[in-house]
Amino acid sequence: MSTTTLARAWAISRRDGLVLGFTDHDGVLSFGGIRFRPETGLSARALVQAAGLSVDNSEAEGALSDDAITEADLMAGLWDGAELRMWEVDWQRPTERRLQFRGTLGEVSCSGGAFRAELRGLSEPLNQARGRRFHPRCSAMLGDGQCRADLGRAGMRVEADILAPPAAEGAAFDLWVTGSFASGWFERGAVEVLTGPARGLRGWVKNDRALPGGRRRVDLWAGFGILPGAGDRLRLVAGCDKHAGTCRGKFDNFVNFRGFPHLPSEDWLMSPDRAKRAPDARSAGDLSDFSISAALGDRDG
Repeated sequence: MSTTTLARAWAISRRDGLVLGFTDHDGVLSFGGIRFRPETGLSARALVQAAGLSVDNSEAEGALSDDAITEADLMAGLWDGAELRMWEVDWQRPTERRLQFRGTLGEVSCSGGAFRAELRGLSEPLNQARGRRFHPRCSAMLGDGQCRADLGRAGMRVEADILAPPAAEGAAFDLWVTGSFASGWFERGAVEVLTGPARGLRGWVKNDRALPGGRRRVDLWAGFGILPGAGDRLRLVAGCDKHAGTCRGKFDNFVNFRGFPHLPSEDWLMSPDRAKRAPDARSAGDLSDFSISAALGDRDG
């Protein structure tokens, strides 16, 4: 591959199937069924790659354009997790090319008509925790293959209309909801925008308060990238705090509970003198037959 005719080309594939090609060459390149355009001005910093399993470190930068990557799409999260491939290619002979980077887009920021996206290498998923967690609370997500709660039954989800435009940060909504739900019913639950410019965006409910006349005040943990407006429709899903009592009483799904509610607390495990207390001084949740002094040794001799 000649260094005097060397160019770089990027292909970004969104999860909805859209594929865009960019190049730092001054002309259009085509290979692999992708047309790589130069007019978007996309560029990338020098790659930092290691032979081991450390995460590749790089960033992509570019100008926003209406027919390629728009600020609205970025703020809506349509580019989150998109796959990115980068080649070094001989622009005279595109068949002579080398795949230099493959990964996904991470954190994306916009400023002054341009965007900056973190590039995450293929080793990034290795930093995520794997395996079963031993914790009093459930490790499953509500309605997933482990939880198997039926979210289609009555009371598990409801559609609601936005009564007034949200505040500038877009994290608090006044809604009109059909049906009677106790305050807090949707806390820690999901919310999805069904209509309007923010259609398809999802968030999580922080606070949920029932108000008179079918009104409801819902606060989100983080605002939507694109603000829904008055009259737009949302879907609320019942929330789960992952406690055993909630699983049993609210969802009638304790048979699929994926936590360990009878594990002793850390305070209990760190109290070596607990076994010496009188039986009537122990709480009902203690394991009175267990002698922790046998495990840690008798400090008195």
